[in-house]
Amino acid sequence: MPEEGTAPGYEDIAARVAAHQLGIFGAFHPGPDDGAPADTGTLILLGPSEPGFWPHLTGQPEWRNADPDPFDRWSRRVIGQIACDLGAKALFPFAGPPWQPFIAWAKRSGRAWESPVGFLVHDQAGLMVSYRGALALKSRLDLPAPPAEAPCAICDRPCLAACPVGALSANGYDAASCHGFLDTEDGKDCMETGCAVRRACPVSRTYGRLPCQSAYHMRRFHP
Repeated sequence: MPEEGTAPGYEDIAARVAAHQLGIFGAFHPGPDDGAPADTGTLILLGPSEPGFWPHLTGQPEWRNADPDPFDRWSRRVIGQIACDLGAKALFPFAGPPWQPFIAWAKRSGRAWESPVGFLVHDQAGLMVSYRGALALKSRLDLPAPPAEAPCAICDRPCLAACPVGALSANGYDAASCHGFLDTEDGKDCMETGCAVRRACPVSRTYGRLPCQSAYHMRRFHP
């Protein structure tokens, strides 16, 4: 932690968010065309830190009541409090319209890229990447250098052939075929363990997300 009276640096913020099983998934210094609040010196993107995120999240108060959207309510509470403590502004991908440009911010951070199948791919989370919020700080922090290249540059790209019905490939996404397949007996594997394309990514396989978390997201995607 920084000494009293000094502004928190990147490593201090990483430690603060880690206490809530979150990680810094990218950071950059926004320019006038990046869509960040006008006085933002540094924008920090936050995502689930694995392994261990799902047990942490499902043990929180938001998960123990019947109110809707516990994931988003937890994100608002936790990231909102971190932002208040830092004198920052909390931004969320699910709060809109207007919607914050999280996909553009992810790419701008240098730690996420468009994958061969069109989804974002992240240097640590692979195709399992998700963002729970962002911190817009007024100060301009010293930031670590991003990776030199996308993981796809050194990958044999199994994602391209992973969809059992070819609904997601280099040719784009056929939503009707995807949802139709998920209603079949064969589609249970994707529903219970996560999208086969996302799971095929070598980086995704090292990330540590539990199948039960992927199943939750699949139920939200295909009720």
